[in-house]
Amino acid sequence: MKRRHSTNQYVEGVKEGSRAWLAKTITLIESNAAKHKDQAQEVLKELYSSTGASIRVGITGVPGAGKSTFIEKFGLYLCEQGHKVAVLAIDPSSSVTGGSILGDKTRMEELSKHPRAFIRPSPSQGTLGGVHRKTRETMLLCEAGGYDVIIIETVGVGQSEFLVKDMVDFFFLLTLTGAGDELQGMKKGIMELVQLICINKADGDNRERARIAKGELETLLHVLASNDQEWATKVMTCSALYEEQVADVWSVIQQYVLHMKSIGRFEQKRSDQLKQWVRTLINDQLLASFYQHPVSKASLAHAEKELTAGNVTVAEALEDLIEQYEANIVLKYKKEGL
Repeated sequence: MKRRHSTNQYVEGVKEGSRAWLAKTITLIESNAAKHKDQAQEVLKELYSSTGASIRVGITGVPGAGKSTFIEKFGLYLCEQGHKVAVLAIDPSSSVTGGSILGDKTRMEELSKHPRAFIRPSPSQGTLGGVHRKTRETMLLCEAGGYDVIIIETVGVGQSEFLVKDMVDFFFLLTLTGAGDELQGMKKGIMELVQLICINKADGDNRERARIAKGELETLLHVLASNDQEWATKVMTCSALYEEQVADVWSVIQQYVLHMKSIGRFEQKRSDQLKQWVRTLINDQLLASFYQHPVSKASLAHAEKELTAGNVTVAEALEDLIEQYEANIVLKYKKEGL
């Protein structure tokens, strides 16, 4: 990607609400090329004062729960209510290209054509840290572009959901009847993180099963400890396909936001998330610095041979690796006069 545009062009294009400029700016942010990083941060700095006015919603779900259909109907409903909706879908990355492979615009064709909506896959590029950083920065760009509802969709149920939880104001799980085994497996994780569990496909012959599943989940939630002490996780049913109770999900989200603001926890939660973001980036940077350092690479290869031969313990190998890495960092600073 060539640097064909000025920082001001990116900034003004996003502020004017141009979807084309927003897409270009996100591409700049996602670039790993060293020549683009400084300009990307300049753009973010210029736009930062225009961020923060949205409601950030995270959605996860078991396979087959109908997330794409739900998000499309939910997004269209919000657009009809006068909102501007951005959907950021965290996709697994192609092992060859590193790009997104799910094709969310194909899955949400109607929503992608709506003038008040913007859909962008957010490739993980093989690292959870990449998800955290790129998706967060993309979210800020969307807010600067006037999108007041940001939906972050996760793929699957795993560690990425814990990262998304630290980015959003409201996090909910979309499930379906007959997912008992899956729910039991995730109950100690995802179910304790969400503010809402919505049972989708509650239509036709499935209505009664959905009602029963709702009661079972409500009973289960009574014995699970939520991480959110100010809010009792709610359970509801819906049918995205037939657009039933989709609006009720938005009502629950609004109730939660108003409640959190009334007790002074909304901004505190966002402040806590910023602090967590900094810590995550520090961890990512330190890991990258260690593994990319030529001395560390050589030391690690030697340590692995020594471990395999039984000459050292894991603790001894670790201590030696860290000492060598720190010694080289100190040496570098001395050479640079720092």
